[in-house]
Amino acid sequence: MFVDLRNQATVRTGEALVNHLKQFKLELKISAGVWFFAPGQIRFHEAYMNPYTIEERLDIAAELAEYGLCGIEAHYPNEINEDNAHLYQQLEKDTGIRLLTVIPNLFWDAQFEFGSLSSPVPEARRAAIDRVIKTLEMNKALDTDFMVVWPGGDGYELNFGTDFYQMWNLFESGLAEALDACPGVRVAIEPKPYEPRGNNIYRNTTDGVLMAQDVDARLQAPENRRLLDEGHTIVGLNPELGHVLMGFEDFPYALSRILRQGRLAHTHWNSQPLGNYDQDLQVGIVSPEQIFAGMYALKTYGYQGYMGIDIFPERIPIRQAIINSVDRMKAIAEMTEQVDHDLVVACMERPDLNRGVIEAHLTRLFHPAATGLSAMPTYRRS
Repeated sequence: MFVDLRNQATVRTGEALVNHLKQFKLELKISAGVWFFAPGQIRFHEAYMNPYTIEERLDIAAELAEYGLCGIEAHYPNEINEDNAHLYQQLEKDTGIRLLTVIPNLFWDAQFEFGSLSSPVPEARRAAIDRVIKTLEMNKALDTDFMVVWPGGDGYELNFGTDFYQMWNLFESGLAEALDACPGVRVAIEPKPYEPRGNNIYRNTTDGVLMAQDVDARLQAPENRRLLDEGHTIVGLNPELGHVLMGFEDFPYALSRILRQGRLAHTHWNSQPLGNYDQDLQVGIVSPEQIFAGMYALKTYGYQGYMGIDIFPERIPIRQAIINSVDRMKAIAEMTEQVDHDLVVACMERPDLNRGVIEAHLTRLFHPAATGLSAMPTYRRS
């Protein structure tokens, strides 16, 4: 299917925005990546648990349907391939948990040592393009919503002597070639500042937006041109909260930048100390105010897509880690419904008349059981 994201760019102000905030409710369609169901070894230590087969991982996913899991994400060819795709289809038949995206694995193989789509090694780049084409075909055949691309192995360590123009050109032309070979499938790029490369090829949200525009402009296949001419975007983004904070970005700001262009295809959620290495902690245990503000931005601009959990629970059973994350997301989404939307819009539009009012409201939202607080200040629209 090709999901219509054009409404994300709708501009609302005044009473229209207030009415939208009161009427629009975030639908928590939660997905999870099958890759973290059995966290493996990392650079500094061996795995803390035994590996699970794909069948075992999908059995765990099936048990989580009652807690709100409704989508699964997997990499091609190591997690999903021609031989086991039927297991994912059976999961949907049995539980309703659908395969949301098939992701080309462009970062693990030794052949991608110097990058995948951006590799200056012709054989490696050709292999990457062919893998993306095959993954696009699988997404189309399995009727997913999009194909995430995480270029974790593309980038550089030494900034001296790097041909940045060529690095970006190779990646973007390779992705455009693949998209034209299998048209009508949306791609969602996932930016990240660093890891595993010292500097990843698309470091932040703005890089991702620019890359998406550049690739869309390269597309030539008639089906892709028709979609673009109708105002759709082919290349969107899949921002991950942890990656956004690694780059010292602000989460609601980053989401809004993408939504404004109708390019928010998907979102990944976890927790992350500001900066630092990519920890992939359970949702909401660090900086929950970023999650709350991010969800309110999604509500403000009418996001209707999935929210994917992407965590690395090394020391917590996967089942409990996902349940904890889903519960926190439900609680924070519910909190967005408790906001006084009239007050928020008044403070947005006339901050000169409402100094400190939104801050007072946030105190009461975050601490509803607190006693002995001062009287809540009133707000003014004019």
